[in-house]
Amino acid sequence: MSPTHSRTHLSLSRFTIALAAPAVALAAISATGGFSGTAAAAPVAQTRAISAARAASPAALAAAAARSGESAHATLLVADGAAAPRRLGYRQKIAWRMMQRSFHWRPKYQFWYLNRLWMHESGWNTRADNPYSGAYGIPQALPGSKMASAGPRWWSDPSTQIRWGLRYIRGRYGNPRKAWSHEVAYGWY
Repeated sequence: MSPTHSRTHLSLSRFTIALAAPAVALAAISATGGFSGTAAAAPVAQTRAISAARAASPAALAAAAARSGESAHATLLVADGAAAPRRLGYRQKIAWRMMQRSFHWRPKYQFWYLNRLWMHESGWNTRADNPYSGAYGIPQALPGSKMASAGPRWWSDPSTQIRWGLRYIRGRYGNPRKAWSHEVAYGWY
């Protein structure tokens, strides 16, 4: 082996070890159902492991978990279960959580389409009203009173409007990506 190749191999080995440690810690935390331990330092170390693991890509986590003998599925569940990104607004975070918990869509892949769709329709405004068609709210329901089936205060509650909108998308298109494709092709969804 040449000295350059040797250094590259050594640094790749260090990188692999650095990725494997958080993956193993993450899989262990996932397998046990959460944080445990009596020492005050244990949760801090586990939190650091999760933070480091979130920085790595899911593919890298799966590869590291496979090398360590742990379940890649458990590792990816925790990595995909990350909270909504901080840069999202209040209403977008509600949608992110609903997509993940109630609709079992992976917001990491579907939220971009939903955000584009509802920014185009209403700008995420709960009181957006189309004077020409009578469409109302974040998802631009027509008529707006349809959203009463999703919860109380349909005219002002973002959770109710988002829930109704996500149900509509699931029933008519299957997922936000397909709804956005329809919007782009036809100018409505």
